[in-house]
Amino acid sequence: MERTYIMIKPDGIARGLMGDILSRIERKGLKIVGMKFAVMEEAKAKEHYAEHAERPFFAGLVDFITSAPSLSLVVEGKDAVKIMRSVNGATKPAEAAPGTIRGDFAMDTGRNVVHASDSLESAEREIKIHFGNAALLSYKRCDDDYLYE
Repeated sequence: MERTYIMIKPDGIARGLMGDILSRIERKGLKIVGMKFAVMEEAKAKEHYAEHAERPFFAGLVDFITSAPSLSLVVEGKDAVKIMRSVNGATKPAEAAPGTIRGDFAMDTGRNVVHASDSLESAEREIKIHFGNAALLSYKRCDDDYLYE
């Protein structure tokens, strides 16, 4: 089982898309094991997007992501990183397939509704940034059902 980090960005929250996005994650068969709804602190945003620190859009990205609430999630399942990247769709909405979150809802690369870790290493780093040592749920498999441990 893999765990990955997902964020519903402020534009997705403002547009009332949380329920639909959470439903898509669950309908895909992934389990939500952590959830935090908050306005991201500037220091946390800078740490999250550190790989873009030298790019000209960095300050605007930090301003946007800290401007309003976002929903941070830890999602668990087989191939969770790859599956969530697929469910989210291409970063550029014009390239995102219909049926993906970005293909259905996003209009602009800078306001593309969701974020998903791009690798297991990124997922581990991002989960640590946003959840620290917070306890996350665990599931055990019982036949075709998942139960909380």
